[in-house]
Amino acid sequence: MTDITIPSAAEPVSRPISPSREVWLSLKANKGAMAGLTVIVLLILAAVFADLVAPFSYSAVFKECVTKACPPIWQEGSDSRFILGADSVGRDLLSRLIYGARYSLFIGTIVVTISLAAGILFGLLSGFFRGVVDILVMRAMDIILSVPSLLLALAIVAILGSGLLNAMIAVAITYIPHYARLARAAVLTELPKDYVTASRVAGAGTLRLMLSTVLPNCLAPLIVQATLSFSTAILDAAALGFLGYGAQAPTPEWGTMLADARTLIRSMPWVVTFPGLAILITVLAFNLLGDGLRDALDPKLKR
Repeated sequence: MTDITIPSAAEPVSRPISPSREVWLSLKANKGAMAGLTVIVLLILAAVFADLVAPFSYSAVFKECVTKACPPIWQEGSDSRFILGADSVGRDLLSRLIYGARYSLFIGTIVVTISLAAGILFGLLSGFFRGVVDILVMRAMDIILSVPSLLLALAIVAILGSGLLNAMIAVAITYIPHYARLARAAVLTELPKDYVTASRVAGAGTLRLMLSTVLPNCLAPLIVQATLSFSTAILDAAALGFLGYGAQAPTPEWGTMLADARTLIRSMPWVVTFPGLAILITVLAFNLLGDGLRDALDPKLKR
């Protein structure tokens, strides 16, 4: 008679790791992604608590820095109140950079939300209905992609008018094709699978198949693309602000700050250097996090 071994209560029972925890562990092992995540968290905290963190209001003018230049504290002739110096109008540069983080993160959030929602909608319609719908949607996306994104954004802003809101709409439109094509490819990959066929047999309608069955399984590449697009949205909005089509002065948006200070690059180099570094660090942080998410969410790239 065969003996049956019953595991004792003292023996540990291994539990399967949840998908979210598996992604976090993979992300945690990536030092670059964690460095980017740390910078992003600090930026979010600075943006949310800008009223408490910033030494002064972004619009406060100090007369003593209007009559003479107030450089950063490590340069001769500085004022200890202004750590990064003041701009030509006499406003504290550090305070304006902190408040500028609020605008830049807001721009990235709005642009990615609009373009992601529209891209998913077009991708689902194109992948499910095929035929004429697929041809019309994809050819429209190809037309948008055939025009350089910054040039197209400039044309849209020229039609809508200058301003932060119009700049965000223009940048969002240029990003829609990337999400639409990615969503369509993911939908076409998922549709032939057995779980979709089982849902059809069970009587699920097209709308339910789209939103409840197929879409959740297409989110991984879209999340990675959204993270990477966040950085380019900030960069493009800063470019529009630099060209005078984005946020208008005295809004402390980093691109607008660069545009206001471009004539002072020789006499007051700090007013150009620090906004540029803020854009550089933010874009790099989101790119590092996006690369880490890509490695964590793609089974072929997992460590």
